[in-house]
Amino acid sequence: MAPDSQLEDVDIAYQAALGSFSSWAGKSTIERSAIMMRIADLIEANLELLAQAESRDNGKPIALARSVDIPRSAANFRFFAHAITQFSSESHEMQGAINYTLRHPIGVVGTISPWNLPLYLFTWKIAPAIAAGNTVVAKPSEVTPMTAYIFSELCIKAGLPPGVLNVVHGDGVAVGAEITKHDGIKAISFTGSTRVGREIAEVAAPMFKKLSLEMGGKNPSLVFADCDYDKMLEMTVRSSFSNQGQICLCGSRIFIEAKIYERFKSDFVDQVNALSVGAPSAEDTDIGAIVSHAHYQKVLSYIELAVEEGGKILAGGNSVRPAGYEGGWYIAPTVIEGLSHECRTNQEEIFGPVVTIMPFETEDEVLHYANDVPYGLSCSIWTQHLSRANRLAKQIEAGIVWINTWMHRDLRTPFGGMKQSGVGREGGVEALRFFTEAKNVCIKY
Repeated sequence: MAPDSQLEDVDIAYQAALGSFSSWAGKSTIERSAIMMRIADLIEANLELLAQAESRDNGKPIALARSVDIPRSAANFRFFAHAITQFSSESHEMQGAINYTLRHPIGVVGTISPWNLPLYLFTWKIAPAIAAGNTVVAKPSEVTPMTAYIFSELCIKAGLPPGVLNVVHGDGVAVGAEITKHDGIKAISFTGSTRVGREIAEVAAPMFKKLSLEMGGKNPSLVFADCDYDKMLEMTVRSSFSNQGQICLCGSRIFIEAKIYERFKSDFVDQVNALSVGAPSAEDTDIGAIVSHAHYQKVLSYIELAVEEGGKILAGGNSVRPAGYEGGWYIAPTVIEGLSHECRTNQEEIFGPVVTIMPFETEDEVLHYANDVPYGLSCSIWTQHLSRANRLAKQIEAGIVWINTWMHRDLRTPFGGMKQSGVGREGGVEALRFFTEAKNVCIKY
């Protein structure tokens, strides 16, 4: 059982963070790095415990938690433990003077992370924050609190000083809102829905807090006839339905060049129908449970909407009752065709195992389809034509463009979206810059 904290707990956490800030910020980067490396080691040493907890809490297949979520959580800490020791300042020489830039930790910062990749994204925010010398009030999703609780115990075991990380469990109305509006919390790093991100911005922006908002996506996959077909097919199935489609980077709109549309449709539907929907604990499960009953109902409502809008269901479209788990929230991976790119199904984020497919004739046509949504997080382009790939990558309105791949992530690169997909960038130097304040010093010769 995780505690159900209330707004007064946020201030207690803040006071603890404030009390430890000076001593933590005063440690050398080498000292902070060493503690973070021990945390990474403990995550890896407890991989199975954490994977089991993540799978039970979230509904994702145990194999996914074991191979992706937990290793990436350790990698987040290991990466920023190294990165902070390489975080260099800048200098600029001018006539008769030199300028150099100092970067100081902000102070007490707040992080709010989502339920879809609970530990993965929890650590993605906390690691750069504490690496830079800040102390943190962190809210994991109330839907998936288990691994955050276990992680807090591992931090204590690793020797992270009291007050550096303060995990406050509770819902968004009580805890999330209080973190956002607390006068002493100077920056907010949030990952979640565009609706909640907008609410955070409305409160925090007038308070002049630093804001990093990583929000929704309605990501296109552009498939051209000259692609490496087998590689594309395998990866497009994965990019559509990994983690039950509950990843902000999943490709939910698939556009296929008309000359291979029928072939793709047949092969794609066959592969989707072969995916195993079942208990998250089963090693051979491809599609686990939806995270909550409320979200399960939301996804099903969008499938109903797609039919109302004229869509034809080619695969799935229904709930599933695996043997022994008849009361669970399972939805068959769903493929829909025949919809306009302007309909709600193709404009609004569903965040579930639902994709639409549509043919296109020209490059200009598919570029219009890809960009004509409120979101701009990621895009995948499948083509062997180098000039086309680079031309489209430049014109696509998305913060991340993958060419002939998906979810290939280098932690040094900036991560984030355009339009309603976000404000700011995370990852690498961008994250360390966000969690520090720059100060220019000018010395006259």
